[in-house]
Amino acid sequence: MTSENADTIAYIGLGSNLGNRLAYLQAATCALKALPHTTLLALSRVYETPPIGIQEQPVFLNAVAQIQTALAPRALLACLKAIERALGRPEHYSRWSARIIDLDILLYGNMVIDELMLTIPHPELPHRKFAMLPLLDLADPIHPVFQQRISDLLQRTSDSSTVSVHPALLSL
Repeated sequence: MTSENADTIAYIGLGSNLGNRLAYLQAATCALKALPHTTLLALSRVYETPPIGIQEQPVFLNAVAQIQTALAPRALLACLKAIERALGRPEHYSRWSARIIDLDILLYGNMVIDELMLTIPHPELPHRKFAMLPLLDLADPIHPVFQQRISDLLQRTSDSSTVSVHPALLSL
C-alpha cells in the first residue's frame, strides 16, 4: 500500500460463462467488497455477451465494478487472481477458454503500465463492447493512452458483437 494511491478510482471487469454465472459474479463482487483498503463504489448492469476466440462455449455474463483503492496496481492484480482461484478458476488456463470467473483491471486512475504481467489500461478495452458498455453505466472516463472518452472509443470500435442487458442485477 502506498499513500499516493489512496484515492485511486479503478474499474474491474467481471466475466463468467460456466456454471451459475450470476452467482460467480456476485461472489466476486462480495470478494471485492472485502479487499483491504478498498471500497466498492458501484456496479454496472449485467450484460450477456458472446464468447471471443473460441466460439464453441457458453455465452458470458459481464459487468464492471467501480472501486476506490489504496492498493497499488500489482497488489490489486494479486488480489484479483486470488479471488479467481478462491472461486475455482485454475491458475493456468488457455486464452479465450471458458471460465468460472475472470477479473481484469480495466482502468486504474489515469495510470499507464506496460509490463509482462500487468498492462493498464487493459489492452483490449477499446475492442470489447462487453467491457465498454458496462463501464459506461458507471462513468465515461478518458482512456489514458488514447486520450479519448470511452464513449468515443465505443463509437469507433471494431467489435460488432451483440451485447444485451441481462435482467439480473448484482447487489453492492
